[in-house]
Amino acid sequence: MLQMHFSQTDAGIAPIPTWDPAATAAHIAFMRTAVAELTAAGELVEAQGLALPDSARIVRAGEDGPSVTAGPFPDDKEFLFGWWIVNCATDERVLEIAAMLSAAPGHDGRPMNMPIEVREVLAEPPAQP
Repeated sequence: MLQMHFSQTDAGIAPIPTWDPAATAAHIAFMRTAVAELTAAGELVEAQGLALPDSARIVRAGEDGPSVTAGPFPDDKEFLFGWWIVNCATDERVLEIAAMLSAAPGHDGRPMNMPIEVREVLAEPPAQP
């Protein structure tokens, strides 16, 4: 599984809603091409983008009902931008895909070099007899 983390402080990238429409279109076209290529290769399982974190909430169960607070990372402004689940023959291929997605064009047309966290999706443990 590839998780795309985005931090405005680390990357120095303006929030996508502030980009020039042409830059936004180029970024989306890049992502759509990546989806098409990975789908054709049989490697894409799922890909989803997420809304900006200003709409995120943290919910915790409690004795007096749920507690709802703003989230997810209010101090650092780092957040999960989206995810890609891929099924590849080798770990090296997963890293190639992560590097390709990291290079999506940004507001200025140059590669964003977004940090991509690569994590394995855990399989369900075997059933107990």
